[in-house]
Amino acid sequence: TRLHTATHLLQASLRKVLGESVRQAGSDITAERTRFDFTLYRKLTNEELQKIENLVNFAVSQKYEVKMEEMAYEDAMKLGALHFFKEKYPARVKVYSVGNFTKTSSEIFSRELCGGPHVKNTSEIGHFKILKQEPLGSGLRRLRATVVP
Repeated sequence: TRLHTATHLLQASLRKVLGESVRQAGSDITAERTRFDFTLYRKLTNEELQKIENLVNFAVSQKYEVKMEEMAYEDAMKLGALHFFKEKYPARVKVYSVGNFTKTSSEIFSRELCGGPHVKNTSEIGHFKILKQEPLGSGLRRLRATVVP
């Protein structure tokens, strides 16, 4: 559960550091680690890796709420929820948003369509650490990461 939510934060951080053209190409999450595949045509620099890791840990430190809402697929798209483009989605979807929600405003760090398990607050995740990056082929990269309490 901790790594599942951390993977959402990782994708958001990748896009904040590298740009919105970065897209998830797959993931595999176990109790020990997350493996995240994404589109990028080059190797990440050490500085970029550090920025991404720091951004995930920033979100953890902010103790952001993780909020799930069921809504029409079209409404989720209007909100800008990230999703796999090749997958088919039902008319109603679950959207997980991570951020600071108040009555007057919302500070959204991440928003995605998802059906997996999540923590209620990012403070439950622990310290996020990128372990390794690997090439997967033309235009694809893989990051392996973990969290420690």
